[in-house]
Amino acid sequence: MSETTLRFEDQEQIRALFGCQDQHLRVVRDRLGVSVVVRGDELRLSGEQDQVQAGLKVLSELQAILRKHGELFPTEVERIIDRHTGVEPATQLQIVTDELSHPEPRSARAEARRVQDSSNGNGSNGNGGSRIDLFDKARSVRPKSPGQERYIESIRGNDLVFCTGPAGSGKTYLAVAMALNALRTEQVRKIVLVRPAVEAGEKLGFLPGDMLAKVNPYLRPLLDALIDILNYEQVKRYMENDIIEIVPLAFMRGRTLNDTFIILDEAQNTTATQMKMFLTRMGEGSKIVVTGDPTQIDLPGSVKSGLADAISRLSDVPGVEAVRLSGQDIVRHRLVREIVRAYDDDHKRSGSRSKN
Repeated sequence: MSETTLRFEDQEQIRALFGCQDQHLRVVRDRLGVSVVVRGDELRLSGEQDQVQAGLKVLSELQAILRKHGELFPTEVERIIDRHTGVEPATQLQIVTDELSHPEPRSARAEARRVQDSSNGNGSNGNGGSRIDLFDKARSVRPKSPGQERYIESIRGNDLVFCTGPAGSGKTYLAVAMALNALRTEQVRKIVLVRPAVEAGEKLGFLPGDMLAKVNPYLRPLLDALIDILNYEQVKRYMENDIIEIVPLAFMRGRTLNDTFIILDEAQNTTATQMKMFLTRMGEGSKIVVTGDPTQIDLPGSVKSGLADAISRLSDVPGVEAVRLSGQDIVRHRLVREIVRAYDDDHKRSGSRSKN
């Protein structure tokens, strides 16, 4: 029997290394056959000498990744174990995770993924071709309508996408899923989620607390979408390490965001000036998705929505695409589609009467 120890900065880092419900630790134990025991801020490894040495190398690499990125993914754990055990899996995940240790130019990485997607049947053609891989226990998000599929492919093929549609059509959810996919495939290094702080038809008055507490009611829907896709602890670690940032639109002024996936939600409530300010934050290697519902504008009647203004100005610019989702794309409770249809019919009748 052989034994060695590996020291960590604190027990919080050890918990992050072990993963949610010790999923990473179980993989290391099962694949390498090594025993791992926590002693304060140290890990004690025991087993056969070759097992212990392999375990020490794997855990040391995982520790280095954790220090750099603040998070570990199951694919990273498997990749590092495979390398130290001589296994060479020919899967899509290898293309994704090898970039962490063998960076390539962005165009080369994108081309490698495109070729791999085509060979695996995961490209834009075929049933289920617009699947969004999240690389978390093989979980993926799939479009549930042709409109949603067009939306996903538009995000993949353009650096700036506008998406309008009714409540429940997946505008924000799919954009967040695509942002997480881009982050986990190293296409971007950060996600920034933005929302205008506009009250929906009622005045909330004075809100207690610090600045974050005051803007939390406006940003909460974005956080809900994140937590629905990831677990709360992952979202918390991402935000603590500034990998995911959720900010009010007003806080974007003066920034330049490189290698960032930026989502502006509820964009129908921006002015043309605010929209221009937001869109010009885009830096090198970044992608922007702007979502909104033109039927739910909470701006004063005399103010034109920045979303409609931007679409009319930019929809013909190369690299920019506007996608319109409809009631057929609604995937919430079955009654939501009927509710949207009823209000839309009433709006159309009102418009017809006003013309007459």
